[in-house]
Amino acid sequence: MEKNDIMVKNSKIEGNGVFANRDFKKGEVVIKWNTDFVLPDEKIKQLPHDELKYVVPYKGKFILQQAPARYVNHSCDPNTHVVDECSDVAIRDIKKGEEITSDYSASFEDDECMECNCGSSNCRKIIKNY
Repeated sequence: MEKNDIMVKNSKIEGNGVFANRDFKKGEVVIKWNTDFVLPDEKIKQLPHDELKYVVPYKGKFILQQAPARYVNHSCDPNTHVVDECSDVAIRDIKKGEEITSDYSASFEDDECMECNCGSSNCRKIIKNY
């Protein structure tokens, strides 16, 4: 994976999204996360509200997701899944220009939920830990 294999731009799903700049094959790493931003609990509490959505569990701790990984939007019909808590891997072939998406429900706590506007034909409308 090269830095220019993906790009961040406006998404129809929400805000910014990550898009393929080339074709990816099933099983290929699309995004490798930057895991250098480990947050102690007290730092999480100090984050601005709009940054909290980028805090994700990582090996028993929490990290502040960095670009481009922080811009991978949820889809009920995703084209990647998280592997080893630190990368998004293609679960099917992804075409150049396609938005990179993942299913957030696996990382949600039992009491977490959010509305979904992914637009897929099998959209669940509410995302939670199933």
